[in-house]
Amino acid sequence: MMKRILIILLALCAVPEWLPAQAAKPAAPSQGLQEIPTSTQPIRSHVYLVNVPLTVTDKKNRLVIMMTKDDFNLSEDGKGQTIQYFSRETDLALRIGLLIDTSNSIRDRLYFEQQAATDFLADTIRKGKDKAFVVGFDVEPQLIQDYTDNVEQLSNSIRGLRAGGVTSLYDAIYFSCKEKLLFFPPPEPYLRRMMIVVSDGEDNRSEHSREEALAMAQRAEVTIFAISTNRSGTEQRGDKVLKEFARETGGHAYFPFEAIDLAADFRAIASDLRTQFLLSYTSTNTARDGTFRNISILPVDKTLHVRAKSGYFAPSQ
Repeated sequence: MMKRILIILLALCAVPEWLPAQAAKPAAPSQGLQEIPTSTQPIRSHVYLVNVPLTVTDKKNRLVIMMTKDDFNLSEDGKGQTIQYFSRETDLALRIGLLIDTSNSIRDRLYFEQQAATDFLADTIRKGKDKAFVVGFDVEPQLIQDYTDNVEQLSNSIRGLRAGGVTSLYDAIYFSCKEKLLFFPPPEPYLRRMMIVVSDGEDNRSEHSREEALAMAQRAEVTIFAISTNRSGTEQRGDKVLKEFARETGGHAYFPFEAIDLAADFRAIASDLRTQFLLSYTSTNTARDGTFRNISILPVDKTLHVRAKSGYFAPSQ
């Protein structure tokens, strides 16, 4: 009897091979070694790349098409930055906002504006790649034609514009940037966002200020090209406004002497769009504080001139 009891006790003390592995207590780590915690979660690093489209001209205002990143000195808020990527961009998808002043002040020139604008879109929009929208503004901005690559629809909307009323230029720029150019959902690639403003630059109605309109354009990373309808022969206050919007966003302002010269200015804008460079860098200022950062891009060759946006708003928390 005692022998049988002893056999049973020994059987109970043994660990069967078929028990699950986790039932056994894990061995303690060896002396001098540390367990490294593991995680199935991927490690993510947020890197904000600043993209700066730019145009280079020589002392005769001719476009320069052969440049490298070593031809520029870049700084942000006075601190030198390293250019990480630099390329000539001739095939970027375009998103174009065409803003046409339809106030009483341009009534006698509206026909020429309409004709030049429709010709520009016909020559510029590539079906399946580029898109444009049209906004007419007098008392308030109105979206006449939403984004489309259909040139006929765009042209019909432009021809349907009628002059009358006062001018709300700042509201038109603010509205177009905020509602149509500020955000593009994934998987949209990097897009060239630009706006053409045809106006005398005078504003006597807007609820938004000039500073608010410019800040919204900078947030949307929009390049503004302006075509003045002023025919007085002398620079007016509105001309200075158009110059400011263009200069601060990296665009250009045109001042045709006659209404028929509008076509040449639109052709110059089209050429500018296809002869651009794209410079990219990661700022040494890693603060995500939403502040405005000033950018300076100076060519090594002092005879050249660079047109680029004056800065950008940093991402915020």
